[in-house]
Amino acid sequence: MELNGIKPAEGAKHAKRRVGRGIGSGLGKTAGRGHKGQKSRSGGGPAVGFEGGQMPMHRRLPKRGFKSHLLKFNAEVTLTSLEVLGAADVDLLTLKQAGLVGQLAKVVKVINTGAITKAVKLMGIGATAGAKVAIEAAGGSVA
Repeated sequence: MELNGIKPAEGAKHAKRRVGRGIGSGLGKTAGRGHKGQKSRSGGGPAVGFEGGQMPMHRRLPKRGFKSHLLKFNAEVTLTSLEVLGAADVDLLTLKQAGLVGQLAKVVKVINTGAITKAVKLMGIGATAGAKVAIEAAGGSVA
């Protein structure tokens, strides 16, 4: 194989339709839009989701759920990841530098997933009830 022999897959490329370029092209004059009417006009056509006057899908279905815009500031860390981290004192900055939480995180909570054997001291980080028990059983503390 040579660089000058590389070609796109068969059928991947096709000529762009050039409308309004004369009668011989088959797409001259009205350029495939027909005569008059809403769809013949520039910017014409019904709005996205318009169903001809029928109650549109997005209004027929019930509203459901809620996603807080504050979620991006919350993060969670597992016991397993704390074990791998191997630091004795763990705070928000340590977790950010290790890449365990995102840079936007302001509130971090340790969740009881996996196991921990090393003693870790959490500073400014929350923990679920189960995670707190596991950390204290390993000789650590939650401040």
